[in-house]
Amino acid sequence: MYVDSHCHLDFPELAEDISGVLSRMALARVTHALCISVNLEGWPAVHALAMAHPHLYATAGVHPDYENIADPDVEALAALAAREKVVGIGETGLDYYRLTGDLEWQRARFRRHIRAARETRKPLVIHTRSSAADTLAIMREERAADAGGVMHCFTETWDVASAALDLGFHISISGIVTFKNAAIVKEVARRVPLDRLLIETDSPYLAPVPYRGKRNEPSYVPHVAAEIARLRDEEVDTIANATAANFFRLFGIAPEEPVHAP
Repeated sequence: MYVDSHCHLDFPELAEDISGVLSRMALARVTHALCISVNLEGWPAVHALAMAHPHLYATAGVHPDYENIADPDVEALAALAAREKVVGIGETGLDYYRLTGDLEWQRARFRRHIRAARETRKPLVIHTRSSAADTLAIMREERAADAGGVMHCFTETWDVASAALDLGFHISISGIVTFKNAAIVKEVARRVPLDRLLIETDSPYLAPVPYRGKRNEPSYVPHVAAEIARLRDEEVDTIANATAANFFRLFGIAPEEPVHAP
């Protein structure tokens, strides 16, 4: 059993082929997937996917890359999080790679998401890129540990991973771990405690080898597990089963709930 802990099935590249995507998931033994919100405008489509399919779930949040768009306050995020099959807050965090200038609005948005997660007791899905020091500082200041969550598509150093683990967070590894030049990600994948590890595709982006450069989808997440198993000298089923169990525990999903794609 595999679980894709982070994907964007509402994005056009996948939404236009959703029946095929779900069928290939089932064939690959990917039993569940978490559909991630990136803005309020797209949230209804994310939630609709979760409601339409018993093995899909949703989050509520606004990605740090989106500037000058509708920005929810804590109450609005809490209201979305209360909806059926919404199991987390995010994707939230900081990203100093794509945007420059005064990014205080980004930090304020991140703080609101953390406060909403604490209020609703829903875990956070955190994105950090070129911003690790500020991300960790705000997590500490806003007591993100009270909500818990996951550092998704992790690409930072082991020191950053260790700090996030100390705050009670999980580390999610994407298809980047299969890339030859991803030494830092490979090191983190080797060292994260097995009970704090998740796997993801972040599809439709970052397809793992042997599909690198093509459209990604949840059926490819076994390739992530296989590379982690190789790095850790473990059986792939050990990685698959542990990361699935971690997902269910973190997001409060009963593993006996329906697992088969239509």
